[in-house]
Formats: sequence, C-alpha cells, structure tokens
Amino acid sequence: MTKKIFFSVMFLFGGYLLLANPQIKELIKNSGDAADYPGKHTLTIFDSTNVDVRESGLSYVNIHRLFKVLNEKGAKSNAVIKFGYDPLSAYVEIRGVNIYRKSGEIENLDTSKVMDYPAPARAIYWGAREKMIEVGRLEPGDAVEVFLFRKGFTYALLAGENGDDDKYIPPMKGHFYDIVHFWSSQPVMEKVYRVRIPTDKLLQYKVYNGDVRSSAELVDGKWVYTFTKENYTQPDREPNMVSPSDEFPKLLLSTSPDWKAKSLWFYKVNEDFGSFESAPDIDAKVKEILANAKNEEDSISLLTHWVADNIRYSGISMGEGEGYTLHKGEMTFTDRCGVCKDKAGMLITMLRAAGFESYPAMTMAGSRIDRIPADQFNHSVTVVKHRNGNYELLDPTWVPFVRELWSSLEQQQNYLMGVPEGADLMITPISPAANHYFNLTGKSKINKDGSLEGEFTIDAERQEDASVRRLFTSNYRSNRSTALEKELMSVYPRIEIISQDYGNPMDYLSAPLHITVKYRIPDYAVVTGNEIIFVPFSVSGVFKRAMSHLYINTTPDNRKYQFRDRCSRLVNLKETVELPFGVKALYVPETPASSGEGASFKGGYQIEGNTVKVSETLKFKKRIYNPEDWGSFKEAVLNQKKIMDEPVILSISKN
Repeated sequence: MTKKIFFSVMFLFGGYLLLANPQIKELIKNSGDAADYPGKHTLTIFDSTNVDVRESGLSYVNIHRLFKVLNEKGAKSNAVIKFGYDPLSAYVEIRGVNIYRKSGEIENLDTSKVMDYPAPARAIYWGAREKMIEVGRLEPGDAVEVFLFRKGFTYALLAGENGDDDKYIPPMKGHFYDIVHFWSSQPVMEKVYRVRIPTDKLLQYKVYNGDVRSSAELVDGKWVYTFTKENYTQPDREPNMVSPSDEFPKLLLSTSPDWKAKSLWFYKVNEDFGSFESAPDIDAKVKEILANAKNEEDSISLLTHWVADNIRYSGISMGEGEGYTLHKGEMTFTDRCGVCKDKAGMLITMLRAAGFESYPAMTMAGSRIDRIPADQFNHSVTVVKHRNGNYELLDPTWVPFVRELWSSLEQQQNYLMGVPEGADLMITPISPAANHYFNLTGKSKINKDGSLEGEFTIDAERQEDASVRRLFTSNYRSNRSTALEKELMSVYPRIEIISQDYGNPMDYLSAPLHITVKYRIPDYAVVTGNEIIFVPFSVSGVFKRAMSHLYINTTPDNRKYQFRDRCSRLVNLKETVELPFGVKALYVPETPASSGEGASFKGGYQIEGNTVKVSETLKFKKRIYNPEDWGSFKEAVLNQKKIMDEPVILSISKN
C-alpha cells in the first residue's frame, strides 16, 4: 500500500512542525494498518529533523516524529521511549509525548517524569546516558507523537573552556557534519531532514545508494537545505552482507573542505594536547623492550606487541581527552588499560621515545568511509614512518597474540592518517591468501572393527594461526591441556587423545603455530562384510574455527550486495587412510576444480589398493567480495562441504 502525505511543506514553529490535533488524527487514520504492512510492527508516519547550525558549528536539532503501532509486537517495543547521548558532547531533552488512542482519545504524557540514567555499557564506560519516558500499554492502532530537542554532536571531545554551550561545539570548530540514514527496518511514510546553515559555510553533501529528493533556498540570511524521502523501508538484507550503510540510502553532509583538512586538524589537535609526550618510566620500559632488537622492523614489532598484550582493552571516562583527542601516554602507561585510541596513543608515545616518527590514524571498522568528509570513524590506530619514508599501519588493539602488526581482519578498510603534511583518505590493501594459511595433514588407519587410529599436524600463519592459537591464549593455563580435546570432542564426542604437542602458545612471535596430535576414535567407520563407509578425519569438519567461510550461508543463487568473510585465507587439507583390506570405489563425491576472482578449489580422492588419499586446496582471495565473486566463492565452499558431508562408499575387494 502506498500513501502520500505532504506535511513537509507546512511552516515551522520553534523548530517543530505546527500540526493541530485534527491534522494528526487525519494522518493516522489515512496511514493504513497491519494488513497494509505485512510482517511489520511499527509504521513511521513522519520523521522530521530540523537542524540550525550556528557560526561556531554548534547545532540545535529539533525532531518531531509520529509513529503508529501495527500489532502487539509494535505495542511492546514502543512501551518505553529512549534517546541515548553523551553528556560530554550532547544535550538531549524530551519536550513532549502525545498518545493518540485508536478510540480517539489523546493523552499528553507528563515530561517531568522523564528519567535520565546511565546507559548500559560493556568494556567502554565513558558516561553515556539515556533519556527515557514510559509510554505504557499501547494497542494496535494507537499512535505516538514525540518532540525531541538536541544540541551538540555524537562524538565526545575535549570540553570547552567558556560558556555553557562550548562543550557541544564539534571538534573542528566552525564546521558541521552529519550522517543521515534513509532506510529503516520498519516502514516510513515520509522522512524530512532540513538544515539551516550560515551562508559563509560551504556545505558539501551527497546521497549514496539511492535517491532522496533535495532542495536549497535562502531564508532569513541562511541557506536551508531540505532532503525528503517517502514510502520506504529497509531493502531485504542478504546473509553476510556488508554494513547496511554501505548499500542502503544515506546522506552525508560536511562543511570540511576535504579529507586533508581533517587529517591536518587531527594531527594538530593531538600535538597541541601533548598526547604523545614520554616520561622517564616509559623511556625505561622502551629501553628494556628493545634491549635485544635486531633492526628497525624488529623494534617496531616488539613495541607493537608489547602494547597489544600489556594494555588491557577497557575504557573508563577520564575527563579531558575523550573522542578524537588521544589520552596522554603517561596516563595509559600508569593505568595499563584503555580503548583503541589509548592503545594507539601508547604505541605512538613508545615509538617516539625509541626515536621513530609516529602518528595517529582513524579508521572505520565494519563499514566503508565515503568521499564526503563527514566523521565516519569508530577506531583509532597507529602509523610509523620508516627510514625510507614509507608509512606502515599498526594496530595494537587487534593484534594481541596475533603474528601481524596490522590485522588483516581490517584489509580493504579506509583510513585517514593525522600527519604533519596532511593526507587523503586511503584504503588498506588485500592481504594475499597465502599469508594466512591453514594446513591440516593427517595419516590414519581404519581397523576391521571400524575404529580409527591416526595422527595429524596443523601448521598455520597470521590470522589462521590466531584462530587456532586462541584455543590456548583465551584459556587459563590449567585448562590448556584440555583445549584441544574439547575442540575435537565438539565433532567427535568419543575421541581419545593419546598425545598432543602444541609447544608454548604464548610464545607466538618466535614461529608459526605447529600442533601434533595422536588420537583414536572407536566405531568411526561403518564396516560390513562387503562395504566400508567413512569420511577421512582431516576433511570431516574439524577445526572449523579456522575456516569461517563454512559458516557463510550459501543458499542465495545470486547476490545484489557486497558480502564479507573474516579474512582472506589458504586452506590445505590432506589425509592418507590405510584400510585393513583392498577396496574399490562405489561412490566418491565429485568435486571439480573451480576458480574465479573470489575463490578457487581443487581436490578430491585417490583410491589405490588398500589406501585412500584425499586432498583439498581452497583459496579465498579477499575479505570483502563483490556480488560477481559469489559464484566462485559459493562453489568452493560447496565443494568442501560435499567432501565433508558425503562419505566415500567402498566395496571390499575379495582378492
């Protein structure tokens, strides 16, 4: 059902749309009901945001929303209205809530009962809060109107020195930015975003991934930009697709001229704050860490991994220095904890103490950064300048017990360096699959009673090393001896571990992971007088933790959007099985070789006399894939699953 409303052309009063109760009731009446929106539980009739930008960049935001409950689920989910904010950078006020009952009655909630309480938090405790008001029991057909006022911005920075509103001015003073999503999991009849901005500020904007109606006019000495979209809902999502903001309609706005300007600002704000000043105890620790360093790269590696392993990820509010301004290294060194920017700042401080040229960088873990220089960042990392003048990315947050300095879980990810010469937006390269290998090689024999006795080895590197090594590094020392057993028992509950050797898993810098295990599994194969049926151990699905592609939903025939895996990787699986008699093949899964831009596969069985050999080589070439890569990716996964799920059936030779 498609309905049109035209409230957006009405005039504004105090930042809100001036609509009388009869007009609101008429909109509700004509908006439809659950039958018009199957599978949906809340209908947004209108969502109006009006932003007034001041010369300082401070923005006053008035939001006016009207939504209708379509079913019981919608009634339950809207029984409480919440708005989150960070008091260091934003002020939020619920100014009015009206309930329009299906019966025709109108209830005005008492806004003096709005609650302000700490927001739930995990790992990062920066004092985020929520404003909440209880709506109470709603019925399908009821509608709720909300008036909200907000000033400030969405990222916490250094508090201002003067005036009550100074702390709400965006970090790049005088500049304004915003990110507006024009998609929603529930249907929206009309959304309007309007911004009033001084004429001396050049506003760049762009709509990505769809169409939004726009206009600009000069009103009372300010430019007024209006963006409108009608009758939309979130498109159907695809399994394992990239972030919705990478594929669904969004609006980016910014008065910052380009990314270089943002880079220069980011460099200066941290240098002015003194974020990377060293101290005697830091200098002493750096000297200790580098006592046996062999060369430039070794020194960088030792410092990166010390910070990664010794600064715990835990963020508490420390007053000045939140957001884009990194806390001083001395504070982080003393506390031995912090969030990504603290770990990045600690590494910069130590690298500078060691004589390196090092700076912070910003990135966005989980989604793309687009060309309009709005603040699309959620993660902070480190860059170091080598003697040859090249910069290298380092990420102490994502590499604890990982044999990398920059996590390849972040390949194909945009970043912006805060360097003195300024920098443009860049993207991390694809890490070749061979950098992240997982080799599982087995040798086994099946006895006449169907039991299996064997030995396997695992060799892994970088992200594949980390996937398996985490069995030990995430466990207490006392539990490490049972870690492998539990992993194997998740596939084979009756497995008996005869011996295991995994070295010292905490010494991850010396060499890649190497594991050797001897085992026995009773009743592994089905053995009759004429046949033997089994799947070789090494290709049967053990250690799936190192093969995240096996968890990707392969149901779709085609894809419309980009999709992602954990990391590029090279997987080699091999097994040689000795049987107690000669055999001939009755059924062997067919797995033809395949290759494409996304992935490749080759492998299969060889059967000779009383020996069965199976091998697989799979190469997954990226982290983020284009829709046209789906064919080769899916084919490689399905071939592996076919060998994993379909047993070989062999006839016992009478000769």
